Amino acid sequence: MSTNDGTSRVVVGVDGSPASHAALRWALRHARRTGATVHAVGVYDLPGAEGWSAPAVDVLFDEEQARRSLSEELRAVLGPDDDVPLVHHVVRGNPAQVLIDESDGAELLVVGSRGRGGFASLLLGSVSQQCAAHASCPVVIVRPETADGTPPTGDTP
Repeated sequence: MSTNDGTSRVVVGVDGSPASHAALRWALRHARRTGATVHAVGVYDLPGAEGWSAPAVDVLFDEEQARRSLSEELRAVLGPDDDVPLVHHVVRGNPAQVLIDESDGAELLVVGSRGRGGFASLLLGSVSQQCAAHASCPVVIVRPETADGTPPTGDTP
């Protein structure tokens, strides 16, 4: 449940969606209150990685694009003088499985309720459902914020 220096670790999945922004903000507020370190994880997957036929892809381009997207989201959410310890990295693989693996030893896993893919009418995304069912730590599922940037009613860390 802790990092190498003994502080708690909060893992948050980041994918650029409104719910991901809200999850990152929630994780930062929680870490500020508890002294935890936030581990922001961006995940990318390659078409055809599971054996399906797909057009040729440039693995280095996809990884660089994922890193750039993660950096942009962190800049958009973090304040210029944010003092929360933050570690971030990008991992190639299935988003649900990567986050489940990252949850090992964490205090919390924080994910958005809906990511960028799938069906908008679903209440929970497949990644958040898989994380809730299989993570090795408690999971917080955060809904997107309202238009003014505040959490929906009843959502407080």
